Amino acid sequence: MADRQATVERNTLETRVRVELNLDGQGAGDLRVGVPFFEHMLDQVARHGLVDLTVAATGDTHIDDHHTVEDVGIALGQALREAVGDKKGIRRFGHAYCPLDEALSRVVVDFSGRPGLVFQVPFPRDRVGAFDVELVPEFFRALVNHACMTVHVDGIRGENTHHVVETVFKAFGRALRMAAEPDPRSPEATPSTKGAL
Repeated sequence: MADRQATVERNTLETRVRVELNLDGQGAGDLRVGVPFFEHMLDQVARHGLVDLTVAATGDTHIDDHHTVEDVGIALGQALREAVGDKKGIRRFGHAYCPLDEALSRVVVDFSGRPGLVFQVPFPRDRVGAFDVELVPEFFRALVNHACMTVHVDGIRGENTHHVVETVFKAFGRALRMAAEPDPRSPEATPSTKGAL
């Protein structure tokens, strides 16, 4: 399988974002985004997805965190799309359930070539510290639209908002890892009856 790495830069009047991604990494994260809780969540994706992920971002966080979080999602989605390549030989589908104490979430991923997000996660509170949790679905929407993936996110239960959000990011990392990993039974096949994804 070809080298599955990508580097993406996104520079706007609101943000400057650089993402480096290695799908076949060891789970290393170097995350300098200026939004501490979001950095912690991106680290979950790297660690549990076994991807090496470097994200450097500056943005207009004096207004709020929205533009930075969304633009990191856009750049990460573009990097995923580039790194996964033509998708020959991958499993394509991945799923994971992840608990954290009382919280449990499920994420299902499909490298379908079609952007789609279903996000059904009830958050007990609006914020974790200073972080606005409505930015979580905004991040995933930006990511799936630019990665051309289908992702279903379901929050099954949880009383602590930090726990709920963290289970979502852990489960996404695990599901991503499963979907992107090589399938030893069909290393040259495109996993679609269409013959293309």
